[in-house]
Amino acid sequence: MFSIIQAAGWPIWPLIACSVLALALVIERFINLHARRIVPPKLLEEAITVSQKSVPEPGIVAQLAQNSALGEVLASGLRALHSNPRCSEDDLRSSIESTGRAVAHRLEKYLTALATIASAAPLLGLLGTVIGMIEIFGSQPGAAAGAAGNPAQLAQGISIALYNTAFGLIVAIPSLIFWRYFRARVDGYLLTLELSGERFARHLNGLRKSA
Repeated sequence: MFSIIQAAGWPIWPLIACSVLALALVIERFINLHARRIVPPKLLEEAITVSQKSVPEPGIVAQLAQNSALGEVLASGLRALHSNPRCSEDDLRSSIESTGRAVAHRLEKYLTALATIASAAPLLGLLGTVIGMIEIFGSQPGAAAGAAGNPAQLAQGISIALYNTAFGLIVAIPSLIFWRYFRARVDGYLLTLELSGERFARHLNGLRKSA
């Protein structure tokens, strides 16, 4: 492996840094985008059951907020009723929606960086290819006059060109695949959060009217 890096020359190092960063981002997103951290099953039904007759105590609401991203969204509606039991339906929905936007921003964390790596890696590979081609032509100063070029420099230039092109694609393709995968997962979570927040808002509005 080290011999390949040596053969590829200095342009390979930015690609290696991108590959390490992409791997770290993929692992981080796999951990933090697990379904139990975002939308635990049956949490909405449990929250509706607990608040069926009255608004739960602040301690229970705080525990709900710490449960998951969905719990944080649901807890924001309960906190709005705690702070003002006679708040309007618009204020109630606004509180849930603002928390939902903050959660959505958190779920999309690092996805832009992963997409940037997927886009930049082939360009970095192309840069290495261009540098390799420059070395190839630089090793043939007398080629136009019919003089023999330097075979060692010619081979080095070809190595730099091919290794960087290949490594750029090796970094870009998995990064693009994982970015699309995480993008689809986040979009699914956001839809679930939106529908759950809407249902819980209707439930809290009924609770507010009966209070």
